[in-house]
Amino acid sequence: MPPKKARVSAKKVSKKTPKVSARKNRRASVAKTKPKKLLRPKTKLTKPKSKLKPKLKKRPAKFPRVERSEHNPVIRPDSGRSWESKATFNPAALYEDGRVHLLYRAIGDHDISVLGYAASSDGFQIDERAGEPAFAPNKKGDIERDPKAEHPAVAYSSGGGWNGGCEDPRLATIDGVVYLIYTAFDGWGSIRIALSSIDLDDFLAKRWRWTRPVLISPPGEIHKNWVMFPEKINGKYAILHSVSPEILIDYVGSFDEFGEGKRTIQSHYDKSAQKGRWDSLIRGAGPPPLKTKHGWLLLYHAMDVRDPNRYKLGAMILDEKDPTKVLYRSKYPILEPDECYENEGFKSGVIYSCGAVVADGQLLIYYGGADKVTCVAAADIDAFIDELKATGLPKVKKVSRISSRGGKNAGR
Repeated sequence: MPPKKARVSAKKVSKKTPKVSARKNRRASVAKTKPKKLLRPKTKLTKPKSKLKPKLKKRPAKFPRVERSEHNPVIRPDSGRSWESKATFNPAALYEDGRVHLLYRAIGDHDISVLGYAASSDGFQIDERAGEPAFAPNKKGDIERDPKAEHPAVAYSSGGGWNGGCEDPRLATIDGVVYLIYTAFDGWGSIRIALSSIDLDDFLAKRWRWTRPVLISPPGEIHKNWVMFPEKINGKYAILHSVSPEILIDYVGSFDEFGEGKRTIQSHYDKSAQKGRWDSLIRGAGPPPLKTKHGWLLLYHAMDVRDPNRYKLGAMILDEKDPTKVLYRSKYPILEPDECYENEGFKSGVIYSCGAVVADGQLLIYYGGADKVTCVAAADIDAFIDELKATGLPKVKKVSRISSRGGKNAGR
């Protein structure tokens, strides 16, 4: 008689063997009865790319970025002032006499855009603000609404200034004179670039003795985002009037060349999208270029077709001697409309800068948030330039020039 332990082991084997055999038989039976299409090898399934929620590249940790001021918005509409009760945004900026001076676009009860004045000693908090406009449209200087005009009405709105006026100013100081470039809108059918000037001493003293504005862009076209370099290049004034598909600059010996029946600057703008880039739809230049030891720092506005209706800010370095040549260009936006004050206004999702200065080693960028308020962001200028250069110049798909010049919706 075998030992007890052996009998137990034999019993276990005898009980398990039939079960294992039965499982195998069942699998074989199922395999014979399954249709062949259920026995196809497994394939890896991938979700189709959504057009509604595209995956955008994340900005790397080390990249030129600016920090918003904790005091934002630094200028808000004032309900007690009829001329700036609705919006105060898109400021031009000058750093003179140890202070930052701002001319900002203001819209009030009558929906007319004028320019208000404010100043800051530290660049972040406003410590002076004028009670009356520093610049306003007038019958002698600016274009007026003319129902019998040769050019028909245009579908155009910018920041809610339905009755026209002075929009989106830019300032540059050359040889003791402050030059003002802005968009002159008649509220009906004409959107043109205008230029005026004032002595620096009068500007600092708030004696608003502006010269009579002249129109420097052609009639019948929409142009925006023109800027003047803050110094002469080869003895001439340099006006940058397009950044897409290439940098376009006109050189002017004297502004007496402009006026009724005289010269205008011929420009063109191509808004063709460049796929795969954050700035696939470039809108135009931001503030006037800032001179650095590495070249001209130009900030510009752009949108991503995968992230539509959001105005973002980018940066590029232009060659000092030939500013039409781009040396470096940001691979990612340096500022995006993510804060509430950049989304709650006339236009949600808008960062729009018309002014920037360098003061005490800091780059100060002044911009409009949602076409309603004025904000400021800052960065160490040397670190900003170094990091911008370190990103390199990404390859940009070549875009052919459009056949016709100008045209509607040029530049924004």
